[in-house]
Amino acid sequence: MEEILIVDDDQAVRHRLERVAAQAAPQARCAMAGTLAEAREQLARGHFDLALLDVGLPDGSGLDLLPWMQTHAPDVDAVVVSSLGDDATVLQAIRGGAVGYLLKNGSDMELELSLGSMQRGGAPIDPVIARRILKLMAAPQPAAALATIDAAPAPAAATAELSEREMDVLRLVAQGHSNREIARSLSLSINTVECHAKNIYRKLAVRSRAGAVYSARAHGLLP
Repeated sequence: MEEILIVDDDQAVRHRLERVAAQAAPQARCAMAGTLAEAREQLARGHFDLALLDVGLPDGSGLDLLPWMQTHAPDVDAVVVSSLGDDATVLQAIRGGAVGYLLKNGSDMELELSLGSMQRGGAPIDPVIARRILKLMAAPQPAAALATIDAAPAPAAATAELSEREMDVLRLVAQGHSNREIARSLSLSINTVECHAKNIYRKLAVRSRAGAVYSARAHGLLP
């Protein structure tokens, strides 16, 4: 996480996130963009590791940048940092490829710790949002939604078989445990857990913990 693009139309917020990023990753260098157009231009010509995206921008939603990044900047992790935290917006961000979702009303320390977790393979998701997402995943699906899931062919990457140990890790992820807690529970090193997590993401064709849980439930790997 050495090159970070901060996309927000509020100058004060941009400077705040720059300070937070400097605390989370002292070697990081930040560039700024205030619109979707500026963000695309920066991403097209730069080599970024992370983009921090606001949702409400003058020329559209920051979520609209996510599918563009999947094609034009696939190696750049995207974390949404917004004042919006409704379920529909959060799920759209995760399905669009965001690896994390943070709320602007969190303290600087909370944001710093969340971003710092990325260097250990974590997914920076606000705890309040993470709890709501897990409840959504656990809720019974409407019959129409289940029929759609059953009828739709699963993506090839998501049908790859998970190993027994990967399933152990996935179950604990679904319960909301951190990588460190999973390591203790399974008597593994945290590096091994992070390796299993990366394999799970790859096999399920996702880029975040919440995305892995959602995909696993959709494909019947989790109840």
